[in-house]
Parts: sequence; structure tokens; C-alpha cells
Amino acid sequence: MELTENSLAVLRRRYLAKDEQGQVKETPEDLFWRVARAVAESDKNYGASIEDLEATQLVFYDMMATLDFLPNSPTLMNAGRPMGQLSACFVIPIEDSMESIFDAVKATALIHKSGGGTGFAFSRLRARNSVVASTSGVASGPVSFMKVINAATEAVKQGGTRRGANMGILRIDHPDIMEFITCKDDLKELTNFNISVGITDAFMQAVKDDTSYPLIDPRTGRQAIKGGVPQSLEAREVFTAIVEHAHKTGEPGIIFLDRINAKENTPQVGIVEATNPCGEQPLLPYESCNLGSINLSKMVKTSIGMTPDSDLFRYEIDWDKIRRTVHNAVHFLDNVIDANKYPLPEIDRATKANRRIGLGVMGFADLLVMLEVPYNSEEALILGEKLMQFIQTEADLASVELAKKRGNFPNWEKSVFYNPEKDINHPRRNSTVTTIAPTGTISIIAGCSSGIEPMFAVCYERNVMDNTRLVEVNPYFKQKAVQMGFYSERLIEKIAQSNSIADIPEVPESIRKIFVTTVDISPEWHVRMQAAFQKYTENAVSKTINLPNKASVSDVRKAYELAYSLGCKGVTVYRDGSRPMQVLSTKSTTTATESTGKIKDRPETLHGITDKIKTGFGNLYVTINAHQGKPFEVFAQIGKSGYDTMADTEAICRLISLALRSGVDTEEIIEQLRGIGGDTQIFGDGGVIRSVPDAIAKVLYKHFGNGKKTKRDVDLGTLRCPDCSAKLNAESGCFSCPNCGYSKCK
Repeated sequence: MELTENSLAVLRRRYLAKDEQGQVKETPEDLFWRVARAVAESDKNYGASIEDLEATQLVFYDMMATLDFLPNSPTLMNAGRPMGQLSACFVIPIEDSMESIFDAVKATALIHKSGGGTGFAFSRLRARNSVVASTSGVASGPVSFMKVINAATEAVKQGGTRRGANMGILRIDHPDIMEFITCKDDLKELTNFNISVGITDAFMQAVKDDTSYPLIDPRTGRQAIKGGVPQSLEAREVFTAIVEHAHKTGEPGIIFLDRINAKENTPQVGIVEATNPCGEQPLLPYESCNLGSINLSKMVKTSIGMTPDSDLFRYEIDWDKIRRTVHNAVHFLDNVIDANKYPLPEIDRATKANRRIGLGVMGFADLLVMLEVPYNSEEALILGEKLMQFIQTEADLASVELAKKRGNFPNWEKSVFYNPEKDINHPRRNSTVTTIAPTGTISIIAGCSSGIEPMFAVCYERNVMDNTRLVEVNPYFKQKAVQMGFYSERLIEKIAQSNSIADIPEVPESIRKIFVTTVDISPEWHVRMQAAFQKYTENAVSKTINLPNKASVSDVRKAYELAYSLGCKGVTVYRDGSRPMQVLSTKSTTTATESTGKIKDRPETLHGITDKIKTGFGNLYVTINAHQGKPFEVFAQIGKSGYDTMADTEAICRLISLALRSGVDTEEIIEQLRGIGGDTQIFGDGGVIRSVPDAIAKVLYKHFGNGKKTKRDVDLGTLRCPDCSAKLNAESGCFSCPNCGYSKCK
């Protein structure tokens, strides 16, 4: 089994079963056998003999053990174990009633408890300040209920270990669309949501024509009226707001709702209004993700008798191996639907009615390097389209074969595969068969590049157990460097300091063209590659359009418009350094606050205020004394807690007071303390109280915060993982760690 040290570390940390003491009790081989047996067991439902069952188990095991194919993380983690929840994501419907909203909150909590993520369309909720007839009050609007779900997500750790991820979507013609576009300007709000605007063809036409478009009242389906005046917005102004905010923070993304529904295979079953948190899987209400990826770096063969050090050595695509892997993977994913233990009965019914699966790829960038094809080239686009067309065709054939043995999916007669009037009668076991999903963690296990993303770096630093750093080198680059005679440790160290080799003269130009990374590739090539794969993908494609920090708002606009014109179903951008995260590597600018370096003497008499705030350790009494209108010192007492907590609280207050007396700006102190999390988070009057320092920050902000955002000097390219401090990669609207497998969306 070809597992790297990094693969093994991620498996031990996140996937391998552990005993009650937290010690790993299974090997990677055990894991793959556990999954293979559990998933193959579904064959019993269709009359498989013991011999057939054992043969299927071996096929499934070999496919995973050779790293040719891996299912999504929940299947690897939970198959053959008590929880048995094998899906990553779900879509939960929300209707315009308090009952439906809080049914959705309850469903979300149960899903996150089981380890899943959730997508929502808030477009059916009435606009803020709309009259509520039953109470004679006014509605608070979609964004307010997003905050409710965000708070519930904060309280329920996903699978018992991590908070879940959500996708929030609002139609472009909802009356609250401008509030939605700006709802994540404060990066501490809606921290458990990705957001996307649901774009219509009519809106895009209005942008092109520079006209206004009507806002629609969700209750009536007609143009909204306010004060007797029909409500509308200027399309270009709204589109500009979307791109400006995406440029600023990476959100909102956009999904093209009309295009998704025009290409939906079960149009008579319902309308697609939402996607999973990463956006690649449009789903009907209560449907679930069932995803897996083929490792394209394993789908190659070499010239007979040639070794890698030969000048005539060449890789070529092994189309027969892809065909076999696709058919086995479709069999595997169809079985997962039956093996799955769903968190809600509605999800069980909806998933089995459509039997939607999403087979995708990973290792595409590695494949291009092996074939010596630059990512940003016409040849790469042609190859991507050809590969996906082949995979789609073979996946369809595999689903047809399964339908002949097991029957069509239950909603088949409501699908595009059946239409007696047009003489259409195409057997199909699954309503959809292909999806390009983000593969951050499973691609680490497979030792390949993520999804269809380009390489993030040729070399990167990785943490090892003793807190030292190890420089890891792309194996294909190292092979070429050694073969061509330009490899050296000094060169590798130099490359590791950059995300690119484009300007490193020690590397031959021919190699620099092949080993392009995310920062070398213009937004246009990112979008074109996404479109190339979307052409033959039934669901959608997960791909981040990475932009350099210097990219303009116009660059974001062009990327969004190009994605629409080329047939993409959605698009997400990320401008390098645009989204500072609390847990990431940011540092205060030296000019943000002028510290005197001299500690001010304390006056004999000071006046102040004392607030009581609830924490997980009991009531916290925070006293802030001021001098000349500014906070000067802070004291705090914590009730019903141990001496260690009391000592920690006193230490925090002494340091805050020292900083205040030394001239450190109050906003800087608040910024450093606010959001620090602990194991005893609770709900209080000020929202979620994450820890004692977070509580103190809230009191400081309440009385002395000026509402201004602290200036931050983001160390570009060094967004850091909260678990291991390695650099994070921006992928499909999420951040993932190539070192330990952390993902913000899992």
C-alpha cells in the first residue's frame, strides 16, 4: 500500500478507529476492509451469493487500497461502525412559517451531530419588516434566521468533534437581497455559513441590458409592493455589490439557478433551490451527497521496458483502467445509498427515490504534470473535457447495467430518461452519476493533487511531531529535477519560500511551464478549466477561482461573467489575503497602534463600571476603570470555579491592564481576545460566550468599542490551520490543510 507519511498521519488523526482511551486500534488495511465489507453488504439486497459478495468486497478493497478511488470522508470514517452515516451533506427545506424554520433548526442539529453539513435556500421566507398577520407584528427576514441556524451550529459539534458547515442561498430577486449580500462583511458573523446568491437568467440579461429588475414577494410570487410602489433594483448596481463583496471577502459566491434546473434530470420531482456547503452538489429537499473520486494520477501507463530515468520515458492515459474503475466506483456508490444510516427518515426517502450519486476526480494537476501538459493551456482544457466526457459516458453505462439488474431509481418515470411521447426509455439506476467535488482530505490520503485544482505549491513546509518543519517536495518535480541535474537542497529551500517557481532561474523554463501553481494561473484559465469539466458533469463542479491579492474588482466581475457565458453552474472566487481568520496567521500592523513603551502611572482615584456576564465557569464580574474617557485597567472575578481558572482570569486582566497603561489601543485588545474558544461555550445575553477572555472582550466592546475594524496586516499566502499551523489552501469556498487534513467545511 503506497501511503506517504502525511497520508498515515491524517488517517491516524481523523479516520482510523480508536479505543476508549483514544488509541488507534485499526490499520489502514483494516479501514479499507471495514469499508469494503460494509458497502459490499448491500449486494445481498439484490440476491448476491456468498461467493459474489466476497468477490465484490475484494474489488472494493483493491480499488481503495491502491488509491485508485476513494469515497467521501464520512464513508471512510463511518462505514462498518455504529454511527453508519455515510453522507457528507444534505439540503434541508425552509418554508415561510415558524414551524418550518425551527424544524429545519432541529434537522440541522441532528445532521451536524451525525457529522454532516447542510445547505439551505432562504428564498421562501418573507422579507424583513413584512407584516405577520397572525401576530400583527413584522417579520425579521431571512438573515435573522440564518443567525439562528448559525448559533445552533456553533452549539452542536459536528460528529462530536467539530462544528458543522452550512450553505445559505438567497434568490437575486428576494426583497432582502442587499442585506444578504452584505451579511458577512463582519467576518465574525455567520462564521458557520458559506453564502451564495441564486442568480437567474433574467437578472443576467438585465445586467447586460443595464436595466432594472423586479423584486418578488415570496408569499405571492408577484412583484413586491412597498408603500404602494412596485419594488425593483438596478441590475448592474446589485451585480457590482456582489463582485465588490466577493473581492473583499470571497463571498458571496453565485449559483446559476435557472441553468441548474434546466439541466436537472428529475424536473417533475421538484425545483432545485440549494446546494451542499461547497456548492458542487445541487440537491432537492432532503436529498444527500453521495460522492467519490477517481485518482487520475493512477490512471496512467508507461511505455513497455522504459524506466523513469530514460530519455524516452513517457506516461500516457490508461483508458481501459479508467473504464474499469468507473464501473466499479458506480457500483460502490450505488451500494452506499443502501448501506447508509440516514439522520432523518425524510432524507432516507428522498435519497433512495432519486439515488443520486456523484463520481468525480482528483489528481488532475498531477496527471497534467506526468503528461508534461501546462495547466493553463488549450491542450489541458481539451484533455479535461475529453476525460470527463469519457467518465460520464462510462458512468452512465454502469448505471444502465445496474438498472437492468436492480431496477431503475423510483422517480425514473418523472425523469428525463423516460418520455413515452418522445420515445425516450433509457434505463438508469441513478438520477445523476457525476460530480466534481473538493477532495482536500481524501487527496492527502491518496497522495495526489486536489480535485481539478492546480497545484498549490511545488514545495511546502509540513509540521512534524517534534514541532520542527519538514519541507515536502512534489515527487514529480523532484524526479524531473534529479533527472535533469538541477536538484539541490538549497533550491528546494528557496522554492519553499514561494508558492511559485515562475521566477526561479535555477529551474529550466520548460519545467517552469509545466509545474505551474495556483498563483501562476490567471482567473480566465481557472474559469475555463471549470467550464471544460462542467460540460460533461451532470451535477456541478467544485473549483475555486484563485486571484492574486492585487486583483481588482473588475477581475472578479470578469470571472463571474465568464463563468456564466461558458456554462458553469456556479462560481466561487478567493482573492489571496482577502479573508483574515482569527485562527490564521495575521499580525497587527506596526502603525495600527502607537505604543509609548512607557507604563502610565495610576491615578489615586478612578471611576468605572462593573458588568456581570455568564460564562461556562459561572458568572464573571468584569470591572473596567477609565481615565480621561479611555479604559485604564480591568479586574475580573469568576464565581464557582477552581483556583486555576481564577488565576488565569487574574493573569488575563493584569496583562490587559498593562497593555492599556502602555498605550495599546482598546480595539487591538478586543480583537485579540474576542472569539477565543474553549470547551465550555454557552449562550448568554451577548450571544455565544466562548471563554473567559471572549467574555471580557465583549464587555470591553460594549462600553469602549468604537465599532471600527482593526487594521490587519495579513501575511499573504500564510493563512494558518487552527490544528497544526500549516498553510491553508483555498478550495471551493473552503479552506483545507494539506498537512493534517483539516477542512473548514467538514
